[in-house]
Amino acid sequence: MTSLAELAGTWTLDPEHTSIGFSARHAMVTKVRGAFNDVAGTLVIDPRGLEHSHVSVTAMAESIDTRNENRDEHLRSRDFFDVATYPDITFRSTSTVERGDWSFLVVGDLTLRGVAHEVIVPLELVGVDVDPFGLTRAGFEGSRRVDRRQWGLEWNTPLDFGGVLISERITLEFELSLIRDAA
Repeated sequence: MTSLAELAGTWTLDPEHTSIGFSARHAMVTKVRGAFNDVAGTLVIDPRGLEHSHVSVTAMAESIDTRNENRDEHLRSRDFFDVATYPDITFRSTSTVERGDWSFLVVGDLTLRGVAHEVIVPLELVGVDVDPFGLTRAGFEGSRRVDRRQWGLEWNTPLDFGGVLISERITLEFELSLIRDAA
């Protein structure tokens, strides 16, 4: 790769090789990690520049997986994601800024439970290559800490020593594999 223009085109998220996850403190002493297993999205890199490019990602809230079915059911309930009312979580970019060395700040609206807030996601392009099946792939990684209460994810339980069961700030984690659409 020598320029961003070489990456121009439409790229589709490969859900089997993508992880959109999160981590939160549990009982203020350990981390619980989870992911959304049903995700879709596109990245359009416009040859005119990043100001004309955009990203769109959707995760189905029902697909949350923390490796504990009881916890997952609680997260799907009205206490958290309320998947019956708000089945999807979306991110739609509004701008992207290149920071150099193939790293970017992607600004966009993250919508959870019908509430949208602007989030700035730092992403790094970790590589572009052609796989054994002839598909051109690009990989991006990044993370961002957010306060879950901004989206109405308020449920918690106090602990004996003054902490709470679930941290209010969580880390969103992105490992994205995209496939360039055929021209």
